[in-house]
Amino acid sequence: MIDKKLLTVPNVLSFYRLASFPFVLYLALHHDERLFVVFLVINLVTDALDGFIARTFNQKTEIGARLDSIADVGTYILAVTGIFVFKMQEFNPYMTSFIVLIVLFFSTDILSLIKFKRVSSLHLYSWKIGGYIQGGFFLVLFTIGFFPAFYYFTLWWGILSSLENILVQLFLSEMKSNQKGLYWVLRNQRL
Repeated sequence: MIDKKLLTVPNVLSFYRLASFPFVLYLALHHDERLFVVFLVINLVTDALDGFIARTFNQKTEIGARLDSIADVGTYILAVTGIFVFKMQEFNPYMTSFIVLIVLFFSTDILSLIKFKRVSSLHLYSWKIGGYIQGGFFLVLFTIGFFPAFYYFTLWWGILSSLENILVQLFLSEMKSNQKGLYWVLRNQRL
């Protein structure tokens, strides 16, 4: 029997994103751009909803934070795969900076796996805002088109939030979900 504390709406939404990952990846790899975009948009919307619902209705759980973080990685892999499969022509001039962003993004989880033996679930303010910005960028990219100014804004926010995530992990002795940011982590260590 499933524990009712685990069966919350946010956890179900995160689990949906995890369960849909292979199907959406299949759509990308088989060049079905229309359906890929539909399911990517659904994943982006459910990503925004799960955190909002968890905070609004006090349904935040440690397992939910971890589930959401793993699902976020999957959604990011899908979006990046979609860019390589469907948007290479638009992205070719920006490929170096895009690869820097991808490496930094995944470095946060690699560091967490090495140091804490689990995916990062810090959910820093900058990371959350960055997720909304990147989600908006992917949504616009796959539905309307590529806008260089939006790309650069997304790029720089992503780089800065990834660096903050890495610094917070370096200061923490154990992974603690739902941290606010580097300032608060440093302040709490001084107290």
